[in-house]
Amino acid sequence: MPSFDVTSELDAQEVRNAVDQAAREIANRYDFKGTGSSIELGEGEIRLHTSSADKLRALRQVLEEKLVKRKVSLKGLQFGDVQDAAGATVRQTATLAAGISSDKARELNKFIKGLGMKGVQSQAQGDELRVTAKKRDDLQAVIASLKEGDFGVPLEFGNFRD
Repeated sequence: MPSFDVTSELDAQEVRNAVDQAAREIANRYDFKGTGSSIELGEGEIRLHTSSADKLRALRQVLEEKLVKRKVSLKGLQFGDVQDAAGATVRQTATLAAGISSDKARELNKFIKGLGMKGVQSQAQGDELRVTAKKRDDLQAVIASLKEGDFGVPLEFGNFRD
């Protein structure tokens, strides 16, 4: 029976490259000189640190531009609250999405069932979703429908088996 997997992951190498480019740009930009601004990539998160909330917005914009340029979906980032840090500075953490949560999996299952296609089934398997159907054309129609929908997470389709 043909099947494919729906996952939600960001390309770690592209994220690392985008963070490095953004860090190099803020090191050279005149408006960030002497502000102690930094962008750091941690385990599953990106940390932004600078002198004021305005600079933080500019820092976030630089990061987002670099991510978009490298074709990394911004849906995969979830920015936390702006926090005051030591020395009258501010910081913010962006969490990188990894996997499909159980709530999103339920939402995707409901969407696929709502398509009303005969013989199409979907089930959550850990942090991914497996979709099976009797016909390959039905699976391709499901992929097209999922690409059109906005679920708030970047969706990738892989492991297509015939």
